[in-house]
Amino acid sequence: MSNFKTNLQYLRAQRNMTQEQLAMLLGVSRQAISKWESEKAYPEMDKLLVICDLFDVTLDDLVIGDVAQPRRNASRTQGNTDEPEDMGMVPPADGARPPLVAMLQQNPAPLPRDITGYEAHMRSFDAKIPAGIFAIVFGVGAGMFFDSDNSILGLSPLNDFLMFLCIVLGVIIGLVFLVPAGLGHSAFMRSHPYVEDFYTEHDHAEARRTLTVALIGGIGLILIGLAQLIFTTEYLHAEDGWPVGVFLMLVACGVASIVYGGLHFGRLNLAGYNKTAEQEYREAKGLTDSYEMVNGAICGTIMMVATIVGLTMLFGFDGGPRGLFWLSWVIGGLLCGISSVIIEAVKASHIKRDDDIIV
Repeated sequence: MSNFKTNLQYLRAQRNMTQEQLAMLLGVSRQAISKWESEKAYPEMDKLLVICDLFDVTLDDLVIGDVAQPRRNASRTQGNTDEPEDMGMVPPADGARPPLVAMLQQNPAPLPRDITGYEAHMRSFDAKIPAGIFAIVFGVGAGMFFDSDNSILGLSPLNDFLMFLCIVLGVIIGLVFLVPAGLGHSAFMRSHPYVEDFYTEHDHAEARRTLTVALIGGIGLILIGLAQLIFTTEYLHAEDGWPVGVFLMLVACGVASIVYGGLHFGRLNLAGYNKTAEQEYREAKGLTDSYEMVNGAICGTIMMVATIVGLTMLFGFDGGPRGLFWLSWVIGGLLCGISSVIIEAVKASHIKRDDDIIV
């Protein structure tokens, strides 16, 4: 058993991994890792296999061998039994293991691997969120084609019904993407509160290229939509109806592109993910941050008010404010963002003050 204790400490040190981080990867408590490394307890077989997969070692090397000098694969040694097995490291003559620091220097850590399925999960999440936003904004844009002022049907009793139908369908389709994606992401973070950073520099370069293209394309589409809106207002004297619909459709495409690029790039920020996932994990364990609860309540109230104002402007006015109903959600989002920044600043100041008191 002493081999397992030493091997586990060595493997953690190779990856600069704390006991708590390893515990979160394995789905156990930090105290369990501490007991394993102090030989007060021993992991079950399923945990041993996960450790082997995580650090890319064999079960024999982990439990009874030496992970700093792994055994050769049997198929490779059958033809040459005289081949040395030191793997580039000469053991001391007395048979004792060299110090941990020396072993780490002579044996570079293998590259981390995605054992949690993080990449596949995030690619799905990165696609669903922009799709949901696109559907909602596009549905509102489609509804504007039936605005009574400049409806493509002209004066028709179906205009209000078709506008309402397009908006409702857009919202429903959007929620079909957004709600499962959000719930699934929260569940994933609770199940995997720590993910080791396995991305390479090539991955970061690819994500930067994707973000650049997405930003340029998204902003370009929004500017084209804005130019179209200005042109129709100035030269066609059509301020409401289909011009706004075209504008919102282009905005839907542009915003979806920008959001996708941002999410695609942001998924590589595993330090940020781990911080957020730890908060989700604490909430699941009943250790909810009071600041987060306040922020969620404030943002929820703001967006509810924004929705009421937007719907009132849409169905309670003729002309004027009606064409700008969508601005209520934009303003609501900005107010929510400001609220989050203020609450985070207050939280940081309180934490600093508490740390000063402790010191």
